[in-house]
Amino acid sequence: MHTNQDIHVSSEVGTLRRLMIHSPDEGIGKVIPTKAQDWLFEDIIHLDTMRKKEYDLYLKILLYFLDYQNIHSRIHTIDLPESQRHFYKPDKEDYFNSDKVIEPQALLSHILEKNDIRSRMIASICAHEGTSYSLQDELMELESSILARTMISGILPDKRMIFPPIPNFIFTRDLGITVNDHILLNKPKKKARTRESIIMKYIFFNHPMFADYTDKVIEITDPEDFFLLDDEEQEQKSVTIEGGDVMMVAPNHLLVGVSERTSIHAASKVVHEMHKRNIVEKVTVVKIPAKRAYMHIDTTFTQVKRNLWVMFGSFSKEGLKKEQGDFIPSLGNFKSENELEILQYVKGENYDHPIRFNYLEDLLNDISLNDLHSTEPTQFIYSGNNKFPHGRREQWTDSCNVLALKEGVVIGYDRNDKTSEGFEKHGMKVVKAADLLQDFAQEKLFPEDIKDTLILLPSAELSRARGGSHCMSMPLKRDYI
Repeated sequence: MHTNQDIHVSSEVGTLRRLMIHSPDEGIGKVIPTKAQDWLFEDIIHLDTMRKKEYDLYLKILLYFLDYQNIHSRIHTIDLPESQRHFYKPDKEDYFNSDKVIEPQALLSHILEKNDIRSRMIASICAHEGTSYSLQDELMELESSILARTMISGILPDKRMIFPPIPNFIFTRDLGITVNDHILLNKPKKKARTRESIIMKYIFFNHPMFADYTDKVIEITDPEDFFLLDDEEQEQKSVTIEGGDVMMVAPNHLLVGVSERTSIHAASKVVHEMHKRNIVEKVTVVKIPAKRAYMHIDTTFTQVKRNLWVMFGSFSKEGLKKEQGDFIPSLGNFKSENELEILQYVKGENYDHPIRFNYLEDLLNDISLNDLHSTEPTQFIYSGNNKFPHGRREQWTDSCNVLALKEGVVIGYDRNDKTSEGFEKHGMKVVKAADLLQDFAQEKLFPEDIKDTLILLPSAELSRARGGSHCMSMPLKRDYI
C-alpha cells in the first residue's frame, strides 16, 4: 500500500511523476436522464464504452509514461477480455496497483481498515445522505475494499443503490490541487459533489501517504457567521472552490479562477492563505463569465510547453476586440458577454492596487517569459483553430483542456479535429492513443522517445461528462522545469 512519498508540483508542464485518478465506476452507469443535470452530467453515459474503449487508453498512457515496468510487463494479459474487467478497480484481483498512478478508492480502502476512521466516515456520509440509522450498522460489517467501492458508487454488493452516484469523481483535479508542497482542498458549490469532498478530506488527513503533509493541507471555509446570514447574503458571501479553477503555473505563481463554481470570496481567501503561509509570491485571479459552457478556467486554457498554450479564441485579444467592434461608444458602457478580469496580487504589496492584465494572452505571455524564463516567443493554439463555429463547439468538448505528461507532450480528445490542426500548425505531432500504445507494447517506441506530441483519446462518451484529461487528473508530483 502507498506510504509517505514526496509530493510537490511547481508547474503545469514539468515531467509528471505521480498523480491521482479515478476510473469510471458503476455509479456512472446508474445516471438517468431525469437526474443527469442534478448530478452535473449533460447526458447519460454508456459505461462499458467509456471505460473499456476510452478511459482504458487514458489509464494505459498514464501508466506507460509514469510506471513503465508495471504496465509493460502485464500489457498482453491486461488486454484479454476476462482480465480487462478487473484492471480498473482495487477490489479486483488484476487491479493495476501503481504507486505512481494512484486510485483514491485504493487509499480509501486502506484507511477504512481502521475502526475509528471507518465509524466516523460512515456516520459523516450517512448523515450527509440522510440514510437510516440501521444502514450504518450494515455498512460497518462490509469488508474495507467493498465499503470503499460502495461509498463511491452508492451500490451495495447485492446491487441495492443506497446513495446517489458521484459521477464527477472521475474529475479528481477538482478535489484538490498540489501547490508546491501544499495541498489546497476543494469546497464544491454543488451538493452533488459534497460526498466526494468528504471522502478526499478523510484520505488527505488520515492516509500514511500524506502523513508529513497534514499541516500543509489547506481548507477554505465559509465566514464564521455564515449560518446567521439570510439566503441572499449567503449566496453573495459563499466560499466555494474547485480545482479546475486553480493552476500551479510556476514555483512563485498560482492562478485562481472566479467562475460558475469558484466564488470571489474563495479566491480572496486563497490569496491571503498563500501569502500568509509564504507558499507563492504571486496569485493571479482570472474572472471568467459564470456560465456552464466555461465552468472552470481550465476549460478555456491550459499549457502545452513553457512558451505554448491552448486557449478559447473568444477569450483572446482578437476575439474580444472583434466582439466590441460593432459597438458605438456613444451608446454607453459596453461589456462583452465574454468579458474577463485579470488581477495579480503580489505578496507584501497593497491589495488595493493589484497588477491588471487587459488580456489573457498578456498574462500567459508574462508567465512564459518572466516566471518560466522561456527564451522563445510565446505562442497560442486556439480552440477549433479559431474557425467559426468550431472554436465554440470544440471548447464545449474540452479542446482547451489538455494534460501535460511532460513539457510538449499532452493528452486531448480526438473529436476536436480543428484544434488538432492548430497543434500541427505549431509543429506538434498528432497521434492516436491506441496507435501509440501498440508501438509501446511492441517496443517500437518508448515513452522517452515522445516529444512535441498531442496524444488523442477516443472521446464519444468521455466528452459527454464535460471534462477533459486535465480535469481527470490530480498531479501530486512533477519535476521542476
